[in-house]
Amino acid sequence: MSDWDAATYDRVSDVQFAWALAQLERLRLNGDEVVLDAGCGSGRVTAELIARVPRGRAYGVDLSVAMVEHARASVGQRATILHQDIVELALPEPVDVVFSNATFHWVLDHEALFAALHRTLRPEGRLLAQCGGAGNIDAFLTTAQAIAGEAPFAAHFDGWRPPWYFATAEDTTARLERAGFTDVDCWLAPGSVTPAEPREFVQTVTLRPHLNLIPEELRDEFVDRVLARMDEPLALDYVRLNMSAVRLKSYPRNPPGG
Repeated sequence: MSDWDAATYDRVSDVQFAWALAQLERLRLNGDEVVLDAGCGSGRVTAELIARVPRGRAYGVDLSVAMVEHARASVGQRATILHQDIVELALPEPVDVVFSNATFHWVLDHEALFAALHRTLRPEGRLLAQCGGAGNIDAFLTTAQAIAGEAPFAAHFDGWRPPWYFATAEDTTARLERAGFTDVDCWLAPGSVTPAEPREFVQTVTLRPHLNLIPEELRDEFVDRVLARMDEPLALDYVRLNMSAVRLKSYPRNPPGG
């Protein structure tokens, strides 16, 4: 996929920001931890994480060059922002906490993802994350897929594989345990969201993978058709996959990807 529009995402991502703040309320910190924002995006959430470790250190990683540049400009010297794939993490030091919001569903190989996070954490380090889970925005994506099969768009989606994976809580629990985590707790939380700027939101977030595949002159028409077939105001039926876990003191005998 082409890169994100980081500035627009930062402006329209109030929904994701609210999810992150709710997660951070569950994250108990002493203030001296080394923390990682895995999939730091524009840096908006990273800044909140930084504020919670005034005597610690913070890292952020993202695969998007545009997001990394925006995050670096946003947080400055308060955190180290790295351009990395989170399944191939290579930080300067182990971390006490891995935090992630609205990112893991963009990773197709969750076995490799959790193995990388396990390697990155100190013994007894904590993982707290949330991403899209099974059933996430199903009605919206079904509508978008139907329109992708229509003229003049269909030829551009030939052989396309969606770049997201919405896992179940049960599968995620099993994968985390196989990767060497304990005290694993995973659950799905559905909730309807009405974006304040619906067109900008779907263009930047939910339809970005689709729009990247079609010529620029067709993108407005694609968005128009999707929005025309959805109810007004636009309501997106999100399902969030929550997870928390603790890294074992030592690696399992045969860690996935280890």
